Amino acid sequence: MESTPNHNERIAKMTFASVYPHYITKVERKGRTKEELHQVIRWLTGFTDKKLHELIEKKVTFEAFFKGAELNPNAHLITGMICGYRIEEIENPLRQKVRYLDKLVDELAKGRKMEKILRNS
Repeated sequence: MESTPNHNERIAKMTFASVYPHYITKVERKGRTKEELHQVIRWLTGFTDKKLHELIEKKVTFEAFFKGAELNPNAHLITGMICGYRIEEIENPLRQKVRYLDKLVDELAKGRKMEKILRNS
């Protein structure tokens, strides 16, 4: 699948707060917890729970969300397919970061062990 500038722009302007409840629903429906979701988000972004709640309340875009993040140095180890895209082949840096997060949430929902999700860090 090829990305378009319009698709990239749409993802950049989407708010994290609009997607976050879906992440919670997805992981809880599969028996995982909100705390585990936050652990995954902390690992990827470096955000504390307090900062995460602040960003949700401010309804920041994914662009602003990841601009303020300190991406984990092992994030490049997140590979595979998500939403029809091979993560390691995504050229747009923001879209790749959003797909990193999507992939981690999927792995959590699928019952993967936390050590594997966090790439043994």
